[in-house]
Amino acid sequence: MVSVSVETPLPEVKVVRHARARNLRLRVEPTGIRLTVPLFCTKRQIQQFLNQSEPWLLATWAKQQQLLQTSTFPEQLVLFAHTQPFSIVKQKQRHIFIFNWELQTLFIRELESEKALQAAVLAYAKQFLPEYLNQISREIGLPYQACTVRKPKTRWGSCTSKHDIMLNAALVLMPESIVRSVCVHELAHTKHFDHSEAFWAEVAKHDRNYIEHRKQLKQVQLPSWYYQK
Repeated sequence: MVSVSVETPLPEVKVVRHARARNLRLRVEPTGIRLTVPLFCTKRQIQQFLNQSEPWLLATWAKQQQLLQTSTFPEQLVLFAHTQPFSIVKQKQRHIFIFNWELQTLFIRELESEKALQAAVLAYAKQFLPEYLNQISREIGLPYQACTVRKPKTRWGSCTSKHDIMLNAALVLMPESIVRSVCVHELAHTKHFDHSEAFWAEVAKHDRNYIEHRKQLKQVQLPSWYYQK
């Protein structure tokens, strides 16, 4: 990973080279900017891309920082596969978080409450996302080997050549239609380990609105507390 500077009031852009990257992809987060590029992308290509993206970067970064400054800790948390939001209660307690399913309440440790909320989301995701992936796998007839849930910064999901699938924990903060779309995308890689026409045809077979879902994913801005360190 390297960093590059732009001649604007922006933080340094962290450049990550990835073997599976086919295009240059920017991701703006409240704490920084990441640019994922193919392995053999030149510095000149990177700089040209950043120059072309400068207006968008400035607007998006300013919006992120404004949200960060005005954001307040949430009183409720809406999670995938749960019909009602959880009320969030901060208190002094031994455990970093406690889900009370009967009261529809999430109790979190008052000290470092952002980290407690992150931990709760990750635990919830590890419980429910693998179950949901298995459900979609059976529904569309595309088996996989194993599922892990993590907190990557640049990918919503991935699939290895051994058909091991990784899902981003932040997906549980999104509607089911988006979660399903990501699951279908990764399961389609078990049949077509590329982004060929055959791959997209397989995706379309099981997710007719996949183009719209991809647009929605690109516009997702996760809450600022999710990035707190």
